[in-house]
Amino acid sequence: MNDFLKEAFTSEWVLKYLTEFIATAFLVALGNGAVANVELKGTKGNKSGWIVIAFGYGFGVMMPALMFGDVSGNHINPAFTLGLAASGLFSWVGVPGYLIAQLLGAFVGQAIVVWVHQPYYVQTENPNNILGTFSTISAVDDHDDTPENRNRAWANGFANEFAGSFLLFFGALALTNNYFGHKLVSQAVQYGYDKEAVTGQMANGSLAVAHIGVGFLVCALVLSFGGPTGPALNPARDLMPRLLHHILPTSVLGEHKGDSKWWYAWVPVVAPILAGILAVYLFKALYLFSITKNLKLVLQIFLR
Repeated sequence: MNDFLKEAFTSEWVLKYLTEFIATAFLVALGNGAVANVELKGTKGNKSGWIVIAFGYGFGVMMPALMFGDVSGNHINPAFTLGLAASGLFSWVGVPGYLIAQLLGAFVGQAIVVWVHQPYYVQTENPNNILGTFSTISAVDDHDDTPENRNRAWANGFANEFAGSFLLFFGALALTNNYFGHKLVSQAVQYGYDKEAVTGQMANGSLAVAHIGVGFLVCALVLSFGGPTGPALNPARDLMPRLLHHILPTSVLGEHKGDSKWWYAWVPVVAPILAGILAVYLFKALYLFSITKNLKLVLQIFLR
């Protein structure tokens, strides 16, 4: 245990934890900030539409990835971190620190949203609009506290969160681990190829382009899968803002604050984690196991 803690708290890991904290705060501030702009009464963006929210989340992922991707990998999502670790693509040493940083970052990011939009919370009369700026709920929820209502919301929400999260994680790995891009460079050097030559021909800007692609992937997923639940696709992005919603009094959020709907909170936590483990494992099985076998052939084609 002492050795584990010593390794987990080296300066390199601490910098990564700090980066994950900042990047996750960026994600939530930009993403849920877009929701607040659309849903809260009195804002200049009120009722501006779902596409605003989609781009808010897309840029909320893209910007931190461009800024911090080379530092921490820009996980900004406990489900992604756990999926990578479970598949052996990320060290378990960094998992506790990453998870704590992501959770705290999401909390701070949401606090920024509330701070900026507080005058508009007190003007908003729909409790679901207020909760929607914090966390998610299935659209089939009809506000009746009955087993039938909850079962419908759980089933619809789980399907939405699992499918969306799977596509997000598989797609993000495909974009950022594309072996015609930046990962090829480090492996090519191991085979004796000149790093500068390989970089010049294949990898300049590839990772940045991949991060931009991830941002647009998130945007597309919110546009395509946003109707049923929101969706969260990220346990930290839903759980910690929901906690803040629960804590804040009506003097901050207004008399129509409403319920935090904790009965639904397990869905955007469990579904993305399960989807993350499956997506990362499947991507690794399909693409990463064979990369070294095909590397020389790929290099020969591209370095002619």
